Amino acid sequence: MANTSSSIIFDDIFTINAIDKEGKKFDRVSRLYAHSKNYDMDLTLDYNIELFPLENNESFALALASSLARGPQPVAGEGDDEADKDRHIWRPDGKGRHGLEDDYEYVMYGKVYRFDSGTAEIVTAYLSFGGLLMSLTGSFRHMTGIVLGDPIYLLIRK
Repeated sequence: MANTSSSIIFDDIFTINAIDKEGKKFDRVSRLYAHSKNYDMDLTLDYNIELFPLENNESFALALASSLARGPQPVAGEGDDEADKDRHIWRPDGKGRHGLEDDYEYVMYGKVYRFDSGTAEIVTAYLSFGGLLMSLTGSFRHMTGIVLGDPIYLLIRK
């Protein structure tokens, strides 16, 4: 799963098994339903179809990260100026340092807003990316880095 020195807190390969199965509610947004290959996770995700078109039965790599920075993460409280500078690497004007976003085709920034426990083993994490929602359901062992209230980056590539 995630390397302890990396900002990536979850990654897996998902295969789409349905898109908009409850009907399409918005012109440029679809909701996909997918299942992961490695960790047996279920994913529901709202995404912009103009920016990143996807089709049923298509597979994609999905990663969740606490930062776009590559390599070891600065420790809070130790050199906070450096930690703050590295926390937000990407800039729309292209002048920022390049981070994980260069390796992916679709990136969103959001927050973990809820956790539900179905059983002692199975949990669901709910995330919001500016109103585009995501839920990830599976063993809590694969989601230990996902923390309620934390900001998070979603990264996808085909």
